[in-house]
Amino acid sequence: MRPAVERLSEHIPPATSRRPRDWATAERQLGTPLPDDYKDLVETYGGGVFDETIWLLDPECPNKDYNLLGQATERAAVLADLWETEAKPAELQDPGAQVVPWGYAEVSGMYLYWLRQSRQTPSEWTVILNEGRGPEWEHHATQCVPFLLALLTGEAETDYFSDLPVDSHGFESNDDILG
Repeated sequence: MRPAVERLSEHIPPATSRRPRDWATAERQLGTPLPDDYKDLVETYGGGVFDETIWLLDPECPNKDYNLLGQATERAAVLADLWETEAKPAELQDPGAQVVPWGYAEVSGMYLYWLRQSRQTPSEWTVILNEGRGPEWEHHATQCVPFLLALLTGEAETDYFSDLPVDSHGFESNDDILG
């Protein structure tokens, strides 16, 4: 288990046993390798929701709303339409820069993305989030698991997620929620 996932599991014990995913197929369908910390996070927890706030997308979830591949396709189309009328955030002005969703906050509509810059390996991808129902973006120069841990413990410096941290942490698996 990667150190950031191990620290997260000290705060929030995983609800289910580890279940490997077919990462080769997911990465082929997505068209890019994925960060190892994310893969470890999904294999440790599965898809689901942390602290009733942050949904972790899973490439093998049968529900497209919680499926990494389904959301990557949907978000790419939504953002392409958006950027016809709104300017891209500064971090996405570089040629080859892209975003790939890895989580979201259902109530606010906020998406958490990896920021992929050209010539970066997945271990160098950082987090960028979009407020969901507006044009504001916020960049965090860290990987997804350390950012998630910082959000859940109240250590993240962000203008969003005012409802975090909570007094009692928890994780609900898609397996339990979706049946």
